[in-house]
Amino acid sequence: MYKRVRFTNGVLPYFLVLPQVVILLFLFFWPAGQAMYQSLTLSDPFGMRTMFVGLDNFRAILTDPEYWGSLRATLVFTLSTVSLSLVSGFIMAVFADRAIRGTFVFRTLLIWPYAVAPAVAGILWVLLFHPLFGAVALFLKSLGIPWNPILNGSHAMILVVIAAAWKLFSFNFIFFLSGLQAIPKSLMEAAAIDGAGPAMRVWKIAFPLLSPTTFYLLIMNIVFTFFDTFGIIHAVTQGGPGSATNILVYKVFHDGFVSQDLGSSSAQSVLLMILVTALTVFQFRYIERKVTYA
Repeated sequence: MYKRVRFTNGVLPYFLVLPQVVILLFLFFWPAGQAMYQSLTLSDPFGMRTMFVGLDNFRAILTDPEYWGSLRATLVFTLSTVSLSLVSGFIMAVFADRAIRGTFVFRTLLIWPYAVAPAVAGILWVLLFHPLFGAVALFLKSLGIPWNPILNGSHAMILVVIAAAWKLFSFNFIFFLSGLQAIPKSLMEAAAIDGAGPAMRVWKIAFPLLSPTTFYLLIMNIVFTFFDTFGIIHAVTQGGPGSATNILVYKVFHDGFVSQDLGSSSAQSVLLMILVTALTVFQFRYIERKVTYA
């Protein structure tokens, strides 16, 4: 039975939570409130005159084919990135969990990508896949495979997916490896005695026990791809070619800071927040049912 902490000073608890409240107020609630207000207004690029237009910005966005194209690109980018990063992170964690020579060095090298900034990660992959001097692009060309993410929208999408998945890989790897190391070895040894092979032990024992970890990583990966991949897109493709990689978070930036359409940009940010919130609620409502908390 847990003991409840009691403070003799009635002001102290409020003083302790004050820094977090201030951070939430100024870094979340105030910007969110500003975005919701600006989404209902129309202003000039210099912010000198503002006119209340109600839901006109939302109507314009929802009837804009370019916005729906950006939404489709976002869904393709998110599904591809999350799937690739989760699968690769889990597979590498399974191999890293084994007792092999140089395990510490191997694990350290796999964790390093997490410390790389998104924009830097994007530039690294641009250098590898550049159609003129990229090592991977030249190798593909030697195999007779034309590669040009500058002109081909599908190639550009593949490039940003690889860059974003590589950035996410280390985050997933750390959590999967920690989860695997927390599984009692006696369970795996008992399954081996019963005749289960390595693949069967991973699929039937390790993976179900990691369902809480997988569920958490699924949510975090989706949030990352919707919000934190701006640096990768900006460094690699800047939403191009055309609008092939113009995902929602980059479209918010482009319309707000490049086109200076603050009302439309704010409305898009509100819709993006609603979309991510709805996806998160859906995951907790339906996907969490399949999670087993041992």
